[in-house]
Amino acid sequence: MLVNVSYKNKDLYKKIDNEIGKSFSLRERIRMGGIGSPKLFITACSLQIHNLLILDNNLDVCNIELRPRGIIVRFRSLLETYALVIPFYKLSLYKTSAQEYTVYRDSYFVRIAAKTKEIHNFMKKIMDRKNDVSPTYIEDL
Repeated sequence: MLVNVSYKNKDLYKKIDNEIGKSFSLRERIRMGGIGSPKLFITACSLQIHNLLILDNNLDVCNIELRPRGIIVRFRSLLETYALVIPFYKLSLYKTSAQEYTVYRDSYFVRIAAKTKEIHNFMKKIMDRKNDVSPTYIEDL
């Protein structure tokens, strides 16, 4: 789901938490070695996201936050912050070339440049976390 998270909306935050879980505690974040990605440059994206990004002339960048049952891809456009919420059971992550990854959810996708080792390590962390989540846990939702 692609949502505007610029303004505090308790109902929206509850909906996001129900879909992918609440954010990790500080202790879990330290144990995992961090849950946020470095700055990621967007090289291509789906039409819905592209229509938001072309509204300003800034660089197209995003970041990814890891949650217990999914990820959030956040990006900004015209002083607004948007989030693409992706639970693990809908996440498809492809390494399209040696320097790019593509993150899919239904009809949405974001292709990002991976020019540093930290980005490759973070994408591996996402895939490891996705594989650790058991299918029975997802069915309980």
